[in-house]
Amino acid sequence: MKKKSIRDFDLKGKKILIRADFNVPLDADLKITDDTRIKSSIPTIKHALDRGGSVILMSHLGRPKGEANERMRLDPVRDRLKELLGRDVRKLNDCVGSDVRDAVKSIRPGDVMLLENLRFHKEEEKNDSSFAKELASLGDIFINDAFGTCHRAHASTEGVTKYLPSGSGFLVEKEIRYFESLVEKPEKPYVAILGGAKVSDKIQVFGRLMDNVDAILVGGAMAYTFLKSQGVNVGGSKLEADKLDLAKDILDKSEKKNVKIVLPLDHIVADKIDENAETKEVGREIPDKWIGLDIGKMTIKKFKEVLKTAKTVVWNGPVGYFEISKFGNGTKEIAGFLADLSATTVIGGGDTAAAIAKLGLEEKMSHISTGGGASLEYLEGKTLPGIAALNDRE
Repeated sequence: MKKKSIRDFDLKGKKILIRADFNVPLDADLKITDDTRIKSSIPTIKHALDRGGSVILMSHLGRPKGEANERMRLDPVRDRLKELLGRDVRKLNDCVGSDVRDAVKSIRPGDVMLLENLRFHKEEEKNDSSFAKELASLGDIFINDAFGTCHRAHASTEGVTKYLPSGSGFLVEKEIRYFESLVEKPEKPYVAILGGAKVSDKIQVFGRLMDNVDAILVGGAMAYTFLKSQGVNVGGSKLEADKLDLAKDILDKSEKKNVKIVLPLDHIVADKIDENAETKEVGREIPDKWIGLDIGKMTIKKFKEVLKTAKTVVWNGPVGYFEISKFGNGTKEIAGFLADLSATTVIGGGDTAAAIAKLGLEEKMSHISTGGGASLEYLEGKTLPGIAALNDRE
């Protein structure tokens, strides 16, 4: 990796300002329902502490739109961090200002401090230079370990690097390693699985992947736009009518590049999107008024045939409406098959990562990204500002 990491710095006696991703889901009682992102930050925090540094953590939570919001404070994160680290974590009531500066002055090696939600200040998302400079003044070294925000040029990801020596944490380092290998030198055969709702969300990634992959398996709601572009009846399924020409263009380009795009051969359909809906399995054509919500048995079999020889697999987007269990079989079957595959398997964050976690298969995958949007932009070949801004290795 060309960027510096936390390993490249002498941390003894230093204040380490770490941008973590603690944007975790909370229930109505403000209890954390998935602490994966907090757990992912622990190795970097422990490394800084073990090497004689003190740690100042900063993160956002939710979308408070530049104003303090009592339901988006980081207190639940502080409580979970204390449990995972086995030591006290002092949480401040803001992330900038005189009280914060005074508190940081008292920090000692081995201490952990958590700043309040960065997005309580509109300057964070605006990448305001004064705000970034004030954040930077709290530390001696900046470490970015929040891959899920690396595709955003915010004050706490890109702005602070102008004022402090900077590098990646272990999580970001691992993300870069896996995604660089996918973009630059994937082992072949290389197969991509693309699901989710919209073709428009994945236009760039289709284009980029066709330069690298041998096959693309298409599931999820966007498959119906592709099928419709071929003249297949998709009933009442979700459809991007204004993207039919685009879908056809992608299919045409794939033929010219000799990349196999595999569309569903059959479907699980329902009369409505509901746990109690009437369902049935149909062939390629979906009857009028029925909604396609998952891939069928023939499609699962076809997908597995393509995947069985793969040496590299990247998966972004479930292949069915996974949130409702009766439409989650396709995703479950493909995930289970990948778990036993002798291949590098990279899961592109977001809903796909949530599906893998729900199935308890995290340990069976080579890498599960913590950033859905960031992983997608990496696959598209875009520059991620939060990574580009870090110091290069000499």
